[in-house]
Amino acid sequence: MQTYSAEYKSTLASLAPPEMPVVLLEIDHPDLSTPVRVCNYTQNMTSNGNQYTDVPFRFVPPDDVEQQAPRARLAIDNIGRELMQWIESSAGGQGSTVRVMQAMPSRPDQIEWEISMNLTNVQATMAEVSAEIAFENLLSRTAVNVAYRPDTHPGVF
Repeated sequence: MQTYSAEYKSTLASLAPPEMPVVLLEIDHPDLSTPVRVCNYTQNMTSNGNQYTDVPFRFVPPDDVEQQAPRARLAIDNIGRELMQWIESSAGGQGSTVRVMQAMPSRPDQIEWEISMNLTNVQATMAEVSAEIAFENLLSRTAVNVAYRPDTHPGVF
């Protein structure tokens, strides 16, 4: 259970808040020596000792659709060769995790909201790189490594 500060709750309820929460994004992958850290703010930001680079991106929080695992959307402006090189070398970012956090600009070390999910379905155009962020579907995985079925173990049946 996450508890929010009074200032954060007031900001979310206000029609004209004095400041808006900043979305901090960390993309981690086994091939990266350090996670990619970006924020959607007007300048670079430091939170809990980590530097977040100001990069335009759009984040749509996880949905709540019945009979479906929550999914979020992420779109980052395609502004550098480094991003495309990493996407190509990592087979579309396969195996990446994304940590999304919100903090107030006046208190960047106090993370108000956060979620960690897996990066999936990466698509790139000349203008932007978009992806889905979702939880791993554990319910579709088999529970055991060896299953005794008539087609794999006919002598048992």
